[in-house]
Amino acid sequence: MDQKKVGGLLKTLRRENNLTQEKLAERLGVSARTVSRWETGTNLPDLDALLELADLYCVDIRELLDGERKNENMDKETRETMKKVAEYSGEEKKRLAKRMQLCFIAGVAAFGLYAALDLCGVADAGVWAKAADCALGFVLGSLIIGILFTSGVLDRMRQTKLRLLRRAGNGSVD
Repeated sequence: MDQKKVGGLLKTLRRENNLTQEKLAERLGVSARTVSRWETGTNLPDLDALLELADLYCVDIRELLDGERKNENMDKETRETMKKVAEYSGEEKKRLAKRMQLCFIAGVAAFGLYAALDLCGVADAGVWAKAADCALGFVLGSLIIGILFTSGVLDRMRQTKLRLLRRAGNGSVD
């Protein structure tokens, strides 16, 4: 897929529909900078945004992905499949976000426990020292997981794992 071609088509379609980047961004719930990045080919819209753009501009999603207009219409079955994939993708993102919220809450609670032990002056004594160390370790782990999640590293690691499993011929790819 040629990102520059896709960006050029997105820019052309936006202009044909008399929309500014700001108005389009507001309509899609993204920033104007994001729209600009799509149009320059720096980034591509996610699947949900592509479906919205296809509906907004009344074009086939394959046209958007190819970066050029075609004369044929997308059949209804393909469109429904793409919508299901987009819905699944959205649900998957919601589940991951909920897990990250729980991890964050647990990290904050662990930090609260450590702070309480430290304020009581028992964070360095006996069993309480071990509890304080565990709490700090949990806080650090939560922080690392949060950084990996928000930076997209976890997703890239998952994709690499799937590629390796496919290469190895392992049929059970989870």
